[in-house]
Amino acid sequence: MDTHALPVFYRQLCAAFEQAQDEHPDEIRRLFHGRGRCWPGLEQLTADWLDGQLLVSLFKEPTSEFLTELNTLLHSLTEQDAWQQSGARALLLQHRSREGAPVEVIWGTLEPRPRVREQGLHYQLELGRNQNHGLFLDMRLGRRWVRQQARGKRILNLFAYTCGFSVAAIEGGAEQVVNLDMARAALSRGRDNHRLNRHDLGKVAFLGHELFKSWGKVRKLGPYDLIIIDPPSFQKGSFALTQDYHKILRRLPELLAENGQVLACVNDPNVPSRFLIDNMAEQAPALHFVERLDNPPEFADIDPEAGLKALVFGR
Repeated sequence: MDTHALPVFYRQLCAAFEQAQDEHPDEIRRLFHGRGRCWPGLEQLTADWLDGQLLVSLFKEPTSEFLTELNTLLHSLTEQDAWQQSGARALLLQHRSREGAPVEVIWGTLEPRPRVREQGLHYQLELGRNQNHGLFLDMRLGRRWVRQQARGKRILNLFAYTCGFSVAAIEGGAEQVVNLDMARAALSRGRDNHRLNRHDLGKVAFLGHELFKSWGKVRKLGPYDLIIIDPPSFQKGSFALTQDYHKILRRLPELLAENGQVLACVNDPNVPSRFLIDNMAEQAPALHFVERLDNPPEFADIDPEAGLKALVFGR
């Protein structure tokens, strides 16, 4: 990280913050995406507007000089008219490279369990306890696509995490959504997300199981009109993307209804979209590639193949 690049960060952040207040002040949004490598010297820095709290994240331990200058600039932001008129409640700095990914309060008061909005839907976040707060912002257009596709469909949401896709699907009129994730605490937050949106929980199933030991149960609840696969790159003891993804793809024909669709995702910068296309052709040749969904414009990347890959396949 380059201290001399911080003025660029400050200018970009101020501009994005003012735009966010004009266009979507009540929506959660990425404001600065250094991880896309479009801003030299700022590759390990991001900033997210969490509906009243600004979360700046460092993905690498900075020098003391960099950290001092960053703090100075962040304090300057709180003195701007746009900030003072925004209703902001906190400015936070997360050190993701440190154990426990601690969150430092730069200004205001941390709200550890904020309720935020995205595209009119409500989600419960959790700040200060884990690296991730509960909603992956680069998947915003993926959730919108699922909402648009969902009406009357039975949907399987694998690696459901806090059930963002499920919330979008039920809001879009899905008949049934089955969420599977081995992290039961995450599924519990997913259940809360549905409650926040006053959804009928009778249409939603939550399976706190390890996927590769649960095919029988998953099959029994099918077939599915849409299957969503959005795995982590690595989950200790249960999933490694490049080693295990094909085991899921080969099961798709027996789980998918006639004319069904699959939304298969990869968010590893070292794994290109070709990985999914080739593996699908080998493991489930009845499914053909349809399209790659756009990523939100605020997640611009110098190499599009390094960003989120969300691919649609159909029968």
